Amino acid sequence: MKKLLLALMLHSPLFAGTQAATWKVDRDHSSVGFSVTHLVISEVEGNFKNFEGELKAAKPDLTDAQIHFSVDVFSINTGNDPRDNHLKSKDFLHAEQYPKMTFKSTSFNRITEGKYLLDGELTIRDVTKKVKFNVTYGGTAKDPTGKLRAGFKANTYINRFDYNLKWDKMTEAGGMVVDKMVNLELKLEFIKE
Repeated sequence: MKKLLLALMLHSPLFAGTQAATWKVDRDHSSVGFSVTHLVISEVEGNFKNFEGELKAAKPDLTDAQIHFSVDVFSINTGNDPRDNHLKSKDFLHAEQYPKMTFKSTSFNRITEGKYLLDGELTIRDVTKKVKFNVTYGGTAKDPTGKLRAGFKANTYINRFDYNLKWDKMTEAGGMVVDKMVNLELKLEFIKE
């Protein structure tokens, strides 16, 4: 069974041959979202409209993948202009001084079929921290124009205080108005170049 799986992977259209393939994220079919608990009782969601990403790998199991990603902080959108402006201010992302968030992978380990653990360095404002993303690989498909596409979902939690997003107020009951833990969820479709 293992030999059959290896043979299938070696003949996968995703990474045929040994030369590294380059894939670029398709913004029209991807999203970079986040959610955070508000007033201890509910969640507020948002996303970033503008981002770029690239994946390079030669191995069919993706374990040599090198992933780079950047997000335009000014493109944050929660559906509420005053809140978005506050998130872009010095209290949070300080977009004027730090207009980009970036991620660079350090390893991409296959856990089981279709499941990976992505390690890398996430930079927000002037702080870079190691993070781990749980990744689900959805497979590949050719679009109507014949281009090969690959789909992934990735998520992690970060402590916003670690990145100097330290604005904080307490509710009357003593809970945080905006929780310190933020869920990041990316749904990404890449196109092979």
